[in-house]
Amino acid sequence: MKIVLDHREMSFFADQYRAQGKTIGFVPTMGALHAGHLSLLEAAKKACDISVMSIFVNPTQFAPHEDFAKYPRPFEQDCRLASEAGCDILFAPEKKELYPEGFSTFIKVEGLSEALCGGSRPDHFRGVATIVCKLINIVKAHKAVFGQKDAQQAIILKRMACDLNMTCAIVVAPTLRLEDGLAMSSRNNYLSSAERNAAAFIYKGLQRARELHEQGERQAHVLKQAIQAVYAQTNVFAVEYVEIVNTTDLQALAELKGATLVAVACRTGETHTRLIDNIVLGGSL
Repeated sequence: MKIVLDHREMSFFADQYRAQGKTIGFVPTMGALHAGHLSLLEAAKKACDISVMSIFVNPTQFAPHEDFAKYPRPFEQDCRLASEAGCDILFAPEKKELYPEGFSTFIKVEGLSEALCGGSRPDHFRGVATIVCKLINIVKAHKAVFGQKDAQQAIILKRMACDLNMTCAIVVAPTLRLEDGLAMSSRNNYLSSAERNAAAFIYKGLQRARELHEQGERQAHVLKQAIQAVYAQTNVFAVEYVEIVNTTDLQALAELKGATLVAVACRTGETHTRLIDNIVLGGSL
């Protein structure tokens, strides 16, 4: 596995691969790798000839009060995991490589960025869209793979790629879960023991919605009430939102027709960790 720190060197390797007729699969991450990240890498390896994973804790997607400073950065461990998983290139630029002095250009996908998580994180998706666009341009990827856990992010990036006529395809891979259903996330490491146990209720609520949908229920308010009833069984976390929306424009639905995103966000009381999760009913992203 090559470890590349300079963006010009990364683009040089990408040009070489493309000249050889090879396709490049890309997995952008902020590090603190876990099995979920490695499943995305596996999907990229299956889809393309060359696999590239980036590690960059992107400052522009964090609000001033969020956890940028304490975000885990176990770089040596990440390198080992990526290498063992068969990654061809690990791209790990420093901030100055991606945000040089005088940087002032950002990408914002209007409408989609204000929905769901955008309500409490107003500039988050502007930072995400900007960094992903930059990384895709540097890596010159044919396909970029993201997890369904971050469904809103994936929908926004698909819109960005379409609107900007990008040739890179945005691929959405299934959410990888722990044994009790909790979606894998680097932020799970912040949870106290009590929070970790209660966090299993997040997916249980979504499962209840799936059960009702399979039984024929199509009214959004009924599914939302069922999810909230599950969450009411614990006081360890507070619910930020439970929303049922269209998978293309993230508009709220009264009745489910076709592919529908059921998305939730919660924040724990002790460590104030924000956890998100979702399922798609009646289709896929």
